[in-house]
Amino acid sequence: MSKITLVTGGSRGIGKAVSLMAAEAGHAVAVNYNTDAEAAYDVVAAINDAGGQAIPVRADCSVEADVLEMFRRIDEDLGRLTGLVNNAGIHGPRGPFQELEVDDISRVLAVNVQGYFLCAREAIKRMSTKRGGAGGSIVNVSSGSANIGSPGVGVLYAASKGAVNSLTIGLSQEVVADGIRVNTVAPGLTETDMTKDSLDRRVPALPMRRAAQPDEIAATILFLMSDAASYVAGANLRVGGGKPG
Repeated sequence: MSKITLVTGGSRGIGKAVSLMAAEAGHAVAVNYNTDAEAAYDVVAAINDAGGQAIPVRADCSVEADVLEMFRRIDEDLGRLTGLVNNAGIHGPRGPFQELEVDDISRVLAVNVQGYFLCAREAIKRMSTKRGGAGGSIVNVSSGSANIGSPGVGVLYAASKGAVNSLTIGLSQEVVADGIRVNTVAPGLTETDMTKDSLDRRVPALPMRRAAQPDEIAATILFLMSDAASYVAGANLRVGGGKPG
């Protein structure tokens, strides 16, 4: 069975690494982006130039109309989806909880939670064996901050990732009998655009004394999507370099 995978936020950081690694594993890849078209087209070109198959798909994953159009394009250009990596996310403002504005709260929850719900819903419609699908795998990218809470700097982000963890727990049980495995990967500090300004300050506190590279997170995601993880559902795999959370 050919594998067709959507990676949200697939043009940079962990998403880019997943897109490239999935293509190397033989997946046809839909590389989602919202604003950075150039980065997405670069990833797609790299995959296609290497003999793989990829398309760029623009969507703000928090907007239902965008998500519906994105999935329509994937149906038309690649075929019936078998894999989803829910990765698109934002941190929001860093600082004390009491300084949060309602617009900040709404935006972070819309992207990090509502976006995951919308994309998972549409993926399940295509993967479910009860709907004629061949089954599939959904991996939700969370964060160790969901357990740590990130006081003083990112309670909002941490809370949004706590919702992602709960989504996996419930949804994995609801759809596993439909041939769909839902799991979570919870990265620790990873060297991406989101963390580059804080690496020097945070790395000394890590047991490994270094941040993860995006490929190290991507490898765990690809494992969960592979046949080697055929009996893994509802798991939350921490990839934190020895740091609990």
